Amino acid sequence: MTTLYEVDFVEWTEKQVQLLRAEEFEKVDWNNIIEEIESLGATEKRALKNRLVVLLMHLLKWQFQESHRSDSWQITIDNQRIDIEEILEENPSLRLRFSEYVAKAYPTAIRRAATETKLPRATFPIVCLYTLDQIMDEAYLP
Repeated sequence: MTTLYEVDFVEWTEKQVQLLRAEEFEKVDWNNIIEEIESLGATEKRALKNRLVVLLMHLLKWQFQESHRSDSWQITIDNQRIDIEEILEENPSLRLRFSEYVAKAYPTAIRRAATETKLPRATFPIVCLYTLDQIMDEAYLP
């Protein structure tokens, strides 16, 4: 049996809001609401990690490929810092685990930096040497 959730997500959300506002809790599709709330949290975490990957990759490229530095790289670094700060402002609990997300993002940043620069992966430190303050410091470039 197909449910409204599967057929028309927008209509399903509107219906769930109506039921919640009317306090008709017995009619609420709790299983799918729980899944959606979990998904929203996961989306924010993924967004933070993805922004960190791009930022760290560009910091690595900046540091290890000096001859190719460009305004474009600096703009990307600035933009990622701004976007990361917005994510952290909207989700303060992620700030408490920021170092964890840096550690998760760093291996992917190395992989992408190596691919883009054509430098061996061994060129890049295995552990992120940038401090959390440096990563988010708008004036810092390695």
